[in-house]
Amino acid sequence: MANLTKLASGQLREIILNALGRLVAEGKAPAEPLPDFRVEIPADKSHGDFAVNTAMVCAKAFKMAPRQIAELICSEISLEGTYFRHVEIAGPGFINFFLGRRWFSEIADTVIREGDSYGKTQTGCGKKMLVEFVSANPTGPMHIGNARGGAIGDCLAEILNWAGYDVQREFYVNDAGNQIEKFGKSLNLRYTQLCSSKGQAVINECEKDTAKICESIYNNSEAFPMPDDVYLGMDIIEHAYNYLLENGSDLMNENEDNRKKALTDFALPKNIAGLERDLSKYRITYDNWFKESTLHNNGAVEEIIEKLKASGYTYEQEGALWFKSSELGDEKDRVLIRANGVVTYFVPDIAYHYNKLVTRGYDKAIDIFGADHHGYIPRMKAALKALGVEPSKLDIVIMQMVNLVRNGEKYKLSKRSGKAVTLSTLLDEIPIDAARFFFNLREPDSHFDFDLDLAVEKSSQNPVYYVQYAHARICSLISNLKAEGCVADSYTVEELDILDKPQEIELIRQLAALPNEIDNAAKAYDPAKITKYSVELATLFHKFYDACSVKNAETPELKKSRLVLCKAVLQALRNSLTIMKISCPEKM
Repeated sequence: MANLTKLASGQLREIILNALGRLVAEGKAPAEPLPDFRVEIPADKSHGDFAVNTAMVCAKAFKMAPRQIAELICSEISLEGTYFRHVEIAGPGFINFFLGRRWFSEIADTVIREGDSYGKTQTGCGKKMLVEFVSANPTGPMHIGNARGGAIGDCLAEILNWAGYDVQREFYVNDAGNQIEKFGKSLNLRYTQLCSSKGQAVINECEKDTAKICESIYNNSEAFPMPDDVYLGMDIIEHAYNYLLENGSDLMNENEDNRKKALTDFALPKNIAGLERDLSKYRITYDNWFKESTLHNNGAVEEIIEKLKASGYTYEQEGALWFKSSELGDEKDRVLIRANGVVTYFVPDIAYHYNKLVTRGYDKAIDIFGADHHGYIPRMKAALKALGVEPSKLDIVIMQMVNLVRNGEKYKLSKRSGKAVTLSTLLDEIPIDAARFFFNLREPDSHFDFDLDLAVEKSSQNPVYYVQYAHARICSLISNLKAEGCVADSYTVEELDILDKPQEIELIRQLAALPNEIDNAAKAYDPAKITKYSVELATLFHKFYDACSVKNAETPELKKSRLVLCKAVLQALRNSLTIMKISCPEKM
């Protein structure tokens, strides 16, 4: 795929190197090793389309003032056959380059020609990337943090795909360990309550209405008390009642362990199916659902313990097995096996990441975690290092939490699953397009207030509506012009040279930026770069539309060229929205 910004940048570097070569050959500059210099895109376009700091970095080696070096370089510069038309020296020695019309015309043409692939790059060279995100506890529904993590993780995976990586999305199902024990205990207590005389009385009183039964038991903590160390959500009551409804009360004749296992085996698959269903509604489809239990069942957990012992980074103390993680960058040592012989949650996590990077051979594993996982990073990287795995192969994106805001105040919903706002409840409140766009408006590590009122507002203040409206506006324009017989299906690049108004130039510059923005977003693990790109593109289009009439252009040639530009903008908008899995309406 063509990236004309990179082509121009490379061309500029070659222009400078050729000029320096001529200076050295003519004896006007010393034959010293050339320090690396930067090719930049100035924010202020009066400083050129590109700028280099060559003169500044060469000052020491050349023993000359930067301004003098810049003048010498410019005296030897040849722009013939390049994208550039003009060069200037600014300030103490910056060299600014200005692009010719040809580059801008080729940008619009490239967008049209590449179509749905415009913006894709080969930067990733096909490296295998595994993005793990959400991985919500399967003992209950997903909360608002999972909603943000889902949008960030899914969009990041797609950005990496567009940047040329071989990407897989994965959900890690924590179906083993303490939380599953807690889940079984909670289900058993509620099932026992439902089978009691008090529970049967509630069932009869509520005429077997599941919602009423759950609410009645949930709200009557005196008659149906629960300890603090269990899950208290109404979903637990619903699972227990559904088991009772389908299988009766015979389970009360079993011992407690058998009851907990039967209830867990009944409820857990339903929860996992619910997670998959809600995520699918959120437009997230995973390549893999990896269960923690497989690591216990196939011996991977025991294997990791043996590998860590063999590494020399373990020791025993008071009957427990410890990992010397403090020697490998962690703040303290970590327990691997407790004195009672039970492994800590850290061990299967190590086995899981070893499975990603060694067993399955991914070049990079990326985890999207909440802010409470900061301490997780050094301990996991320490474990990988002890196992002989390059720690840099694991990257963890820390995501800050979100506040829901309505009428300028924090907003909380009363829901069936307890106090936390669920993904399902959120998507009942706002459009999916708004959820996915809003959660990617800020960098993952930034705190974010999600304005529920703004998310449903049909105005230019709502950023997703603003971008979608630009798309619909162009579709309407194209449709109206087609009815008049103006389609601009065929054109030459030279015909686009007529597009030289400031609003046209700025719009084309933004079109040119998409491949680099995708690369930058992939490098920084920051999908917000794409939402910001789309908002800026929409803004520049609206400015162009208001200042440069397409329908009433001064000449037929200009009308045709502006229509081609509109089609290019439509394509770039569609591609950026597609990356985020946001709909592209043709009418609004």
